[in-house]
Amino acid sequence: MQATMPAQTTTAPAGFWIRVLAYLIDAVLVSVVASFVGGGALRPSAAGGMNFDLNGTGMLIGALYFVGAWILMGTTVGMRIFGMRIVMTGGAKLTPVAAVIRFVGLIVSFAVIFIGVVWVAFDKNKQGWHDKIAGTYVIR
Repeated sequence: MQATMPAQTTTAPAGFWIRVLAYLIDAVLVSVVASFVGGGALRPSAAGGMNFDLNGTGMLIGALYFVGAWILMGTTVGMRIFGMRIVMTGGAKLTPVAAVIRFVGLIVSFAVIFIGVVWVAFDKNKQGWHDKIAGTYVIR
């Protein structure tokens, strides 16, 4: 699934660490909203500190947040803070189908011990598995 960078953009692909920071901001936002609507709970951790446990409602809130933000704005709150957005190969606007495929790919990328997400750090186009599957790039 080797693709080329979008030809119509003069921006660079967003790197691994900046994408991690953006995701952490988004995860906090989703966690806060989910905790208010019964989609999760903060619980004390055995190792000290706190754990946030998402239930089905919380996971649905996360899916709606990410897919909805990607479709409507091509970005999320966390990504926007760092000036990032998602585009299709060739620089086109992200389609709803590609947004859903990207989200499912993101779940798979996380499920396989984060390899699909960490892939961004080593890929010449800074694409994770979810980006490759959906034909997307995160640019800055």
